[in-house]
Amino acid sequence: MSSGTKSSKFHFQEIDWIIYFPSSGNEGRTYLRYGVKYHDRKNKSDQKSTAINLSEVLGKSEIHDNYPHKIGYYVKSSGKERSFTPNYQEVRVIRDIAEFFQFLNDMKI
Repeated sequence: MSSGTKSSKFHFQEIDWIIYFPSSGNEGRTYLRYGVKYHDRKNKSDQKSTAINLSEVLGKSEIHDNYPHKIGYYVKSSGKERSFTPNYQEVRVIRDIAEFFQFLNDMKI
């Protein structure tokens, strides 16, 4: 991952979810098998385990059934605090999983 020791974050703005990609540990894996964490800011909940496969997060109905998504990419701020105002490095509208993977690729994830 290009962001050093910081995790890369993708904020699904309409549903207010953040997917965290750690700075290491996913080398050699396909995107669907990446270990990630997520935070559902709207319902104030996280996934139950320490990390889950990206495929599990993208398969959740909140994401899978609600394309397109407006997604902001950033590397600073956790996104859990109330005054969350990230400085997005890029924002895209994603219409399907292939476009999300292209976004990951373009951000060198």
